[in-house]
Amino acid sequence: MDIRYSTGKEAFKRMTTEELRTEFLIKDIFVADDVSAVYSHIDRIVTLGAMPVNGPVDLAKNIDPMKNFGVDYFLERRELGIINIGGDGYVEADGVRYDLVHYDGLYLPMGTKAVSLGSLDGKNPAKFYMSCTPAHRAFPAKHIVFKDAKHVPAGSSADANERTIHQYIHPDVLDTCQLSMGLTELATGSVWNTMPAHTHERRMEVYFYFDIKEGQTLFHLMGEPDQTRHIAVGNEQAVINPSWSIHSGVGTSNYTFIWAMCGENRTYTDMDWIKTEDLR
Repeated sequence: MDIRYSTGKEAFKRMTTEELRTEFLIKDIFVADDVSAVYSHIDRIVTLGAMPVNGPVDLAKNIDPMKNFGVDYFLERRELGIINIGGDGYVEADGVRYDLVHYDGLYLPMGTKAVSLGSLDGKNPAKFYMSCTPAHRAFPAKHIVFKDAKHVPAGSSADANERTIHQYIHPDVLDTCQLSMGLTELATGSVWNTMPAHTHERRMEVYFYFDIKEGQTLFHLMGEPDQTRHIAVGNEQAVINPSWSIHSGVGTSNYTFIWAMCGENRTYTDMDWIKTEDLR
């Protein structure tokens, strides 16, 4: 498991391109028959990916629960969100099987002991993108099929940010301790995922970008509003954002991304907006 430590505002201003990428960019999320895990000390979120091809894989395959978290099993004091962006698959949690087709989601609560992830067809494997955060109580597990997510149109083609926000793990859909998670699809011809930009000091966020077409790229903007930097992002890569940082992105074509948030509160609209003309 890769462990990342928190970087403050002042250090951020002096970081080189490679230092920014090493600290905040997550690559190689999906590896055949493996589980990737990046543990960030920013609100202690864990970003995971699993792509079972030849058989099911154990969620905690590359995690030492006692060494990394001081517990007997991975989700003893954590909750987990899963969205499948690949072929049809399934998750078995404490003996209960959940079939997750493309774009289905799943919430698993604190106290879930055994989790395995599998694909129905190894030639078209499931790709489980996951976010895991600390928890203080157990809420019911919930399978969120795509149609049951909350679908919110946003933006406009005139502003090049026409998109639909699909809210899976969200206060309007289900209760959790602190994890929020969803998927945003940009319409053809739109390239900005959030503009005007914003911060939310009360929670951090991880952006996972996918459906970036071959030959295209994306620039993720971050930093204080008057000290912005960018990270060039490839397909199926993620960026860790501290709470003090803006988080916005622009692609050379449309794309899709999954957002995951954790921190002090779960109020989705709790944002501090930044005027576009004030960005530097």
